[in-house]
Amino acid sequence: MTALPASTANSPSPILLRETIDGGVAVLTLNRPAARNSLSLELIADLHAALDLIGRDDGVRAVVIAANGPVFSAGHDMKELTAHRNDADRGRASFNRIMTACSAMMQTIVLLPKPVIAAVQGVATAAGCQLVASCDLAVASERATFATPGVDIGLFCSTPMVALTRNVPRKHAMHMLLTGEPVKADEARAIGLINRVVPHGTERDAAIALAETIASKSSHTVKIGKEAFYRQAELNLADAYHYASQVMAENMMAADAEEGIGAFLDKRKPEWKDR
Repeated sequence: MTALPASTANSPSPILLRETIDGGVAVLTLNRPAARNSLSLELIADLHAALDLIGRDDGVRAVVIAANGPVFSAGHDMKELTAHRNDADRGRASFNRIMTACSAMMQTIVLLPKPVIAAVQGVATAAGCQLVASCDLAVASERATFATPGVDIGLFCSTPMVALTRNVPRKHAMHMLLTGEPVKADEARAIGLINRVVPHGTERDAAIALAETIASKSSHTVKIGKEAFYRQAELNLADAYHYASQVMAENMMAADAEEGIGAFLDKRKPEWKDR
């Protein structure tokens, strides 16, 4: 396992680790267990940079985001958020910088041309819950819990709300946001926040296995599908069908579509060209 990116590579305890699994799976591990893996500005920047590198790496076909320690992520670093309260602007510039950086990183996950899977071993709150919701898929331990508890400290989880409301039904999202109450893993699966609940301690391996399954597909086809999924979701019904029809027609022209359909008809395993 290696540290990424270079900004923390010389640290005695890198806050982000990267491991590459055979088959094209990259595992990014949040490594601030003593700080409950809170998303400091540095960790946000490192995660963003690592995702950018992965996006350009043809050897990576799927990504898993995991965390060391008992907590997946407790959200933003509260010490960092309050560090500039005595500034002339009472910290507004610092708040804006942190929120802008975090929002950009979350959008990078969605825009990445490769699937991103969260492996959640414990608590995921506020921006930590946002991180899970921003991933394309999520596997969680039976002990995992999810919450957007900003309302409890007078700071509504407005940015986590963006990811949350794009993943769970409105009434469930509002309940989480207005009460701050934690949601257990089984309920999180039932409302669509996560995909699978697995025995505690197996969530990382389960997420990697899921990533390996997707990595075995044509990376070109997966890229087309992920982009189309998010784009059509923002369109009205007629526009979504028009857009999706164009995507399928273009996809049909791809070498991997020709290979895949041919392999299906010939009853053989396809040999992907990733184009």
